[in-house]
Amino acid sequence: MATLEALSGGALLLIVLLDVFLTILYARLESSFLAMHVARVTARAFVRISWWLGARRARFVSLCGPTALVVVVALWFSLLTFGSALIVHPALTREIRNPTLQGGTDFFTALYVAGVSLSIVGSSGYEPTTPGYRLLFLAESGIGMSLMSLIIAYLVQLYSALLRRNSVALKMHALCEGKADGAELVCRAGPRGHFDSGLSVFAELASDLAYVRESLHFYPLLLYFRFEEAEYSVSRMVHVALDAASLTMSSLEQKSLGWVADSAAVTQFWRAALLILHTLIQDLDEHSSTKDPPSPETLAFWRARYQEALRRLRAAGIPTIADDEHGFRRYSELRARWDNFVKTLAPKLAYDMSEIDRPLNATRRVGEPP
Repeated sequence: MATLEALSGGALLLIVLLDVFLTILYARLESSFLAMHVARVTARAFVRISWWLGARRARFVSLCGPTALVVVVALWFSLLTFGSALIVHPALTREIRNPTLQGGTDFFTALYVAGVSLSIVGSSGYEPTTPGYRLLFLAESGIGMSLMSLIIAYLVQLYSALLRRNSVALKMHALCEGKADGAELVCRAGPRGHFDSGLSVFAELASDLAYVRESLHFYPLLLYFRFEEAEYSVSRMVHVALDAASLTMSSLEQKSLGWVADSAAVTQFWRAALLILHTLIQDLDEHSSTKDPPSPETLAFWRARYQEALRRLRAAGIPTIADDEHGFRRYSELRARWDNFVKTLAPKLAYDMSEIDRPLNATRRVGEPP
């Protein structure tokens, strides 16, 4: 029985250390099997509770990311302590003794000895008397010290990545004049139809989006950091980017501006945004799909959105496609590749689609034709 207890403790230690390795060092979103599952459950609990809080919903869900981080770290240390206690417990008063006091043999004493050994702070008063257990205490001290150092470094880098992600979201929000409208971004990138310098805007945003996508792999827990303001939402960031790219590839006048859609900057911008979306969906909702054709109501909404975007582009002096119907077919083909994913993703972190995709006609300017 004692041997089985010790073996169980050793197996638990290996499982936790493997999860720490896959979460912090391996840097791939889908690799962690324990930490990300716990974080996902924590996030789902926050989202479900938030729907009952009304106006306080956004404030409550904004605590999800830090809470998930604390829960994961606490789980690692708790399981390491428990696993170490399973190894220590059978050896109390025999291979592990307290030379000054009469030591206990209960499991709570084993937890105390194991916890102090991992924390490397102070002394439990218990000393190993055999080479094997001396090596165990030495290994536990190294594990505790290494894990603490890794977590501190991870926190610093995670919050640096979070700052960069928020900066990208705020940059895109400013480019759209705060309207969550891809047409506004296209107008800023090609003022009066001059996209020569505007391609640098697409190239810079594409580089930013590529960083955001890779940061999700290096710091998987970053996925569950959600702020009160919708402009910091990854769902909104990706929606604006893909809408702008779809409009660029479907609505510009082909003879004079067809080269813009074929440029490396726009291609990278489109692909980087799609990669972020697919990465998020893969982790949050692996069953989501774009195979189902859009409903007539959805197509009608897309058509109205496309016509409104054409009016906005024309008002900004950007030459647009002559055949609106041909342009809309192209736009609907592109939008069908991402629209359902965005609609699936937004509620996962308690965002309403009205916060991600602006209401129709919300950005129409005074004096523009209806």
